[in-house]
Amino acid sequence: MSKEIPNKMEKLLFFLPLIIPLLSVAATCRHPLDPLSSSEFEIIRSLITNSNPSTNITFQYVALADPTKQSVLSWLANPKTRPPPRRATATIRFNKATHEILIDLEKKTMISNRVYSGTGYAPFTFEEQFAAAALPASHPPFVAAMKKRGLKLEEVVCACFSVGWFGEKRKVEQRIVKVQCYYLDGSVNLYMRPVEGVTVTVDLDEMKIIGFRDRYVVPIPKAGGTEYRESMLKPPFLPPLNGMKMVQPDGPSFQINGHSVSWANWNFHVSLDERAGPIISLASIYDIQKQKRRQVMYRGFISELFVPYMDLNEEWYYRTFFDAGEYGFGQCAVPLQPLRDCPENAVFMDTYMAAGDGRPMKMSNTFCIFERHGGDIMWRHTEGTIPNTLIRETRAEISLVVRMVAAVGNYDYIVDWEFKQSGSIIANVGLTGLLEVRASKYTHKDQIKEEVYGPLLAENTIGVRHDHFLTYHLDLDIDGDANSFLKSNLRTIRSQDPDYPRRSYWTVVTETAKTEADARIKFGFQQDELVVVNPNQRTRMGNPVGYRLIPKSTTSPLLSADDYPQIRGAFSNYNVWVTPYNRSEKWASGLYTDQSHGDDTLATWSLRDREIEDKDIVMWYTMGFHHVPCQEDFPLMPTLSSGFELRPTNFFESNPVLKVTPPHIVNLTNFSQTSNHN
Repeated sequence: MSKEIPNKMEKLLFFLPLIIPLLSVAATCRHPLDPLSSSEFEIIRSLITNSNPSTNITFQYVALADPTKQSVLSWLANPKTRPPPRRATATIRFNKATHEILIDLEKKTMISNRVYSGTGYAPFTFEEQFAAAALPASHPPFVAAMKKRGLKLEEVVCACFSVGWFGEKRKVEQRIVKVQCYYLDGSVNLYMRPVEGVTVTVDLDEMKIIGFRDRYVVPIPKAGGTEYRESMLKPPFLPPLNGMKMVQPDGPSFQINGHSVSWANWNFHVSLDERAGPIISLASIYDIQKQKRRQVMYRGFISELFVPYMDLNEEWYYRTFFDAGEYGFGQCAVPLQPLRDCPENAVFMDTYMAAGDGRPMKMSNTFCIFERHGGDIMWRHTEGTIPNTLIRETRAEISLVVRMVAAVGNYDYIVDWEFKQSGSIIANVGLTGLLEVRASKYTHKDQIKEEVYGPLLAENTIGVRHDHFLTYHLDLDIDGDANSFLKSNLRTIRSQDPDYPRRSYWTVVTETAKTEADARIKFGFQQDELVVVNPNQRTRMGNPVGYRLIPKSTTSPLLSADDYPQIRGAFSNYNVWVTPYNRSEKWASGLYTDQSHGDDTLATWSLRDREIEDKDIVMWYTMGFHHVPCQEDFPLMPTLSSGFELRPTNFFESNPVLKVTPPHIVNLTNFSQTSNHN
């Protein structure tokens, strides 16, 4: 064809035969770590339901089946090659059996279907929790119990609680939950108004009540003072602050391609898992001094969130929750509100997950990604020693944040992954929402003479003491996957010379952990610098390149080691573990956590004491909160935060942000260098 193409439409028609094959290739060559799409969830559901058309099936957990690390890294090195086979794993429940199904998404075939026969069960679905919580309203003994208390049945709402395991020798053949209820009648803050003393037990497979107990009656805490909705609160209010605005007239400095994010010197991939929540993968940083991109973290995510309560009453002792393994931390993600949950410069990302019937469920605004500029300083120095010279150099700290919020029952967890141009990765979790409280007869602290397991927060309201332990799976690959774990102990040395003016100093004694047992760390007993290094890559000065763990939390469990919840949560016994990389070892509480016996956890895997020196290793870090509630936590808790930093340590030859370019100034109209206050 030689004639000239006169307009855009004709140009499009001319090139369309060339474009369509390219689009087809692009559509099939997804990033190998991208989460499952809506169409892929449909493929999974169809294959499974068509193979069992007459059976009531529940989809407990559906996720991308992890491709091998080597296949992902090979594809990353040459993205023009075919990506690893795309597969999915589905844990389903039917005929009172747990099935583990592996599916080839490209061939649309079922590869395997294995029946699990061990202890423990997969996470609950929302649908079965809602169905179980609705049963008490039509159960005559429960109706009578509410009438006895003078409660309006239509104002009673219920919630499901996992039952745990307390030493039963045999496998529990029933998937059961306890149902506890609350009273509205003038308040939406249901958790502040528990109906104490009444417990309903439900068989989830049969979806029927198999147990009922009405043990005692105490007053329902008052509705007054429990309101937290902005539209319903009444004056007086704190005075409003002046308006604030985050201005990026040129748009954000980051780019999003599917689920891959690039910003400043960072590249990484973000996805959602029904159990873990946000997963950060393939985090790499560009080294301007070496003019190349370098690996930092293959994958990082919250593996488990263990929340044991400290009340031994019959209605409370089993409340020892595993929010990832029992409830699905990612399943509990909620839509983020622009300008409230995230600043106005945020970009939002939608995700999909499987509903209880396997159908894809769109989750809008699951993640927000934004640049943070909060007035922090990246680095600075003022030099006034040089005669006739004054030097002032300062650089503003700007970072990139990926945020998700999970509302797991009464608590809202704000999960941030923050990337700094200096090379640091900061993980932070904020706790807010509503407390679990126990109704009580007491109206004043001085009335209490026995152990009530928490302080009195309001009339008839005990804030039960509890813990939050978050265990992170951190697969660091520092310049490659052959890494080691160094423990550098800070030790005090006494001067041996009695005539010397100083009597002591401290030094650093470094030890390389040879096996898993060498790497277990419990904070508080000694002062350690903990670094993952690549012993095969060194700086010009001869130091192995590495990343250091800087914890903000040094909390350890206080339960006795033989207490059944602690046996199941034994991964919290140490703040740091290091294990060899194993694709199947993802979940610190075990693959099946509900009613598990603690025999498939990080603590049991580590008993093998495998070699970890110069290996592909995973660091597990547990941060914790001992939460003693106080009146400021009532009726809704201000955010309490903690986290940790992964900080480059001899990773760069020198300061990597010495030559960082400050953002250009947008508008100085309202800026004043001097204070107007007297």
